[in-house]
Amino acid sequence: MKAFFAAIVSTALVTASFCSGYAQSRLRPGTLVTPDAHNCYPYEGRWSDRIDRALAGGVPVAIEQDLFWYRPDAARPGRSVVAHGRPVNGNEPGMEQYFFERVRPLVEDALRNSDHSHWPIITLNLDIKTEEPEHLRAIRELLTKYQAWLTTATRSADASNVEELKVGPILVLNGPSDAQQKVFYDEVPVGGKLLTFGAVHTDVHDLAAPSSKIEMENATNYRRWWNNSWTVIEPEGQPHVTAWTAEKNARLKSFVAQAHARGLWIRFYTLDGASKAEQDANGWFEGYNFPSLDDARLRWVDCIRDGVDYLASDQYELVSALARKLAPIDPPTQQR
Repeated sequence: MKAFFAAIVSTALVTASFCSGYAQSRLRPGTLVTPDAHNCYPYEGRWSDRIDRALAGGVPVAIEQDLFWYRPDAARPGRSVVAHGRPVNGNEPGMEQYFFERVRPLVEDALRNSDHSHWPIITLNLDIKTEEPEHLRAIRELLTKYQAWLTTATRSADASNVEELKVGPILVLNGPSDAQQKVFYDEVPVGGKLLTFGAVHTDVHDLAAPSSKIEMENATNYRRWWNNSWTVIEPEGQPHVTAWTAEKNARLKSFVAQAHARGLWIRFYTLDGASKAEQDANGWFEGYNFPSLDDARLRWVDCIRDGVDYLASDQYELVSALARKLAPIDPPTQQR
């Protein structure tokens, strides 16, 4: 009987180790295309269903949250709110309320399941609009509260030492600024846990420059991804594009290859193909909109086929369905 239970425990440990290893492999740049829900929060008192729409398409999924610091006056403490732009009035939700508690059932189900092979199930993309030190530290404090849910890495003394990720149900990404690095990396003691990972710096003075001139940094322990406006591929911008050509696709491939060779995930934003009526009804922006859905779909298909890690759109349902059709997520084969 003891041997029987020992065998069960041994099998469980092997399975857990295998699933953990599979989760690690899924985090390698170029392994997985994740639909990215752009501006996934309410604003102007409307569109509070965006996070539900994003999650309805299944996981993995990325969810973008724009954050502002709201402090009505010097006598009262400030707080971080999820909002699209100024002015903020304090009625906006906080990220704890709108994001973390909304995804709690999904995360707790994931934590109860011994199969971690599909972690992270959610990438939380923080677009931090105001960088007051107290704002950044408030975000760090909130992430610390939910640390047990997060993908982390050990803070190294030398940032060029890229530590292995300890994979959790949620991966958090943030921006390229040095102000963010100061709080999210520099202020973390050596041996402590990194809870969010920054983007690399870019030089977009010449949008038509080769990918190697726009981004020249390798991944570090803190900076692990590359965020791009679509204008680095088509500088004229989404509303004014001409035909999608093999030459343009070759440029896209060069960006993806450049990122993955440097150990970075790569994201492109924002690729929409909505009608004017759809834009008005959903609060989407003309500047991100291609002339037609067909124009957008051509680019979605090549982004998925070329291995873009994060494909951002406001049309969550369409991009999610296409990504899962063209790049299906296969479960690991259990080793015996």
